[in-house]
Amino acid sequence: MIKVRKELWFGFAIMAMIVIPVVFLTPWTNMTNGSLGLLMLGLVVVAIMLGFPTAFTLMGMGVLFSWFFYRSVDPDLATRQVLDLMVQRAYGVMSNDVLIAVPLFVFMGYLVERAALIEKLFKSLHLAMARVPGSLAVATIVTCAIFATATGIVGAVVTLMGLLAMPAMLRAGYNTKIAAGAITAGGCLGILIPPSVLLIVYGATAGVSVVQLYAGAFFPGIMLAAMYVGYVVLIALIKPNWMPPLPEKERYVALPAFAEVLQARGRNALVGLGRALGGAPGVRSRTVLGQLFISLLPALAIIGILVLFYNTATAPVQQASTAGLVQAGGDVAADVKEETGLVGGGESTGLQEPPAEAAQAGDKPAEGTGLQEPPAAGATLQEPPTGTVQEPVALPAQSAAAPAEPVAAAERLPVPTWYWVMFAIGAAGMALIYWLWSWQRLEIFKMLLGSFFPLAVLILSVLGSIVMGLATPTEAAAVGAFGGLWLAAAYRFIAHYRGNPGFGAVGTTARELGTILKESSFLTAKTSAMVCWLFVGSAIFSAAFALLGGQEIIEHWVLSLGLTPIQFMILAQFIIFILGWPLEWTEIIVIFMPIFIPLLPKFGIDPLFFGLLVALNLQTAFLSPPVAMAAFYLKGVAPKHVTLNQIFLGMMPFMVIQVIALVLLYLFPGIGLWLPQTLYK
Repeated sequence: MIKVRKELWFGFAIMAMIVIPVVFLTPWTNMTNGSLGLLMLGLVVVAIMLGFPTAFTLMGMGVLFSWFFYRSVDPDLATRQVLDLMVQRAYGVMSNDVLIAVPLFVFMGYLVERAALIEKLFKSLHLAMARVPGSLAVATIVTCAIFATATGIVGAVVTLMGLLAMPAMLRAGYNTKIAAGAITAGGCLGILIPPSVLLIVYGATAGVSVVQLYAGAFFPGIMLAAMYVGYVVLIALIKPNWMPPLPEKERYVALPAFAEVLQARGRNALVGLGRALGGAPGVRSRTVLGQLFISLLPALAIIGILVLFYNTATAPVQQASTAGLVQAGGDVAADVKEETGLVGGGESTGLQEPPAEAAQAGDKPAEGTGLQEPPAAGATLQEPPTGTVQEPVALPAQSAAAPAEPVAAAERLPVPTWYWVMFAIGAAGMALIYWLWSWQRLEIFKMLLGSFFPLAVLILSVLGSIVMGLATPTEAAAVGAFGGLWLAAAYRFIAHYRGNPGFGAVGTTARELGTILKESSFLTAKTSAMVCWLFVGSAIFSAAFALLGGQEIIEHWVLSLGLTPIQFMILAQFIIFILGWPLEWTEIIVIFMPIFIPLLPKFGIDPLFFGLLVALNLQTAFLSPPVAMAAFYLKGVAPKHVTLNQIFLGMMPFMVIQVIALVLLYLFPGIGLWLPQTLYK
């Protein structure tokens, strides 16, 4: 008797839940186009679960069922119309500029992965958090979150952290389930945290700005990572035997010679360096000044952030004037007037007086638009005679040579209360840092600078330029790929130069860099081809689904339920959550988002907010069995005694945390919408 694994039974059960309703509810004797559309949707899901390639399954089903539709209309033209549909949809995907960012971000991620700095980052974070309960698991999650902002590739993060963190945690006596859960959950943060490929794919599918999606996903990603860390710390306090603290010998960092000398002047590194400014035997003044500057970097960073927030919070409100825009518009304004039938020429605004009904209703035009003011209270409105056109009042044109009127300096806004709260937190944090600023912590901080600072510069230059509107995602991704190449070259060269100073390090670095470029290019082409073929298949599939009327049937059914927006949102997220068990996020985005997106305006739901909920929800595609790709990535590099069931059990608590985060984001939309609304209002 053949023994079937539990995950296979689970998959068969899901398929049965799809196949049985399709078989019994499909009107086989009276098939309509709408019935064919729903049948196509069910067959696609079952075929993908059976292991057929997603992109070509979508493409094949779309071609077959669109041929059925065209044949029912005109059998002679069916084949030609299907081929035209394929070409048009494929060309539409090829001409989508948003998708250019996908291979560039993927290429940047593979380069950073091979830059040999993640191991240093994990070690320095591990030492920095040595006194935190569950320090190794906490350092793992934080490293995954940082790595996710530089890569966005779940498989790369989970695999690399499985090689680095899993053996370290098992050697330290950590529970296998906790270790596996921390790695898989932390590795999946790349789905949500920018530069997420999922957000690019969703933005291209739903027509939502990728820039705003990146800004909106920033705080939910931080919130989810913080909840993971909080759970690990809580479990470490409740069950310390699951995550024993590190022994003292593993927390020790060897001090350099100058630190051994200056340690006699004070156990606090900042105090010892301050006393050594007047001179210290055996230590050069330049060394003391350099170490003092490094020690003051945390204070400078906190002060810089507080100054930035102060300037932002108290900046005067800018009153933008639109006077003279029509004059500057020139021929463009004239074209608009001709097309819309608005009358007015010369230097006038070209807009007629608003209708009498609007004036009586109390509607007031916005300032600076060029509309006439409504009559004062009690004035009698006189309508122009029939067949005549009332000329607008012309705006006086300002001569180019006329001097501009002086503008009074706007006063700064009062300091809000929240800034003083942040100021107190920053001051308390600075005091705590320097109270604990020992020589050991100075060396650990220098290790963090060497491993995290270059990566932080790359992340801030890429994501900062996108969020602040300085560059498009495609342009920023190109800069990030170039920066990742230099980062990989620099770290490889430093590693070889320390062991073999001279030109030999240059040659070795050049050879390794060639191998890195070759491997990264191949993996990038493979991943990008998968995404682009998925888009082509999805475009053909959604076109066939719309032709058959499947979208209309689903819309009519959903609207007939009489759902409120809250009920619809819960239903949609529940369906996505369930779909995340047997399907990957790519399949859910390209197949089911074109079905959900047209329904959003019916319920007044913002597609941006819906996309953030979907991104947070779709992490279940990597954390839930039987697919749970993160578990298989980890299993491929974990020690042999670590079983797949242990990994699955370790992921379950983090799935619960993810659901809690999803509920919090829904109850408090400002977590995701505050930043894009503030930056792009």
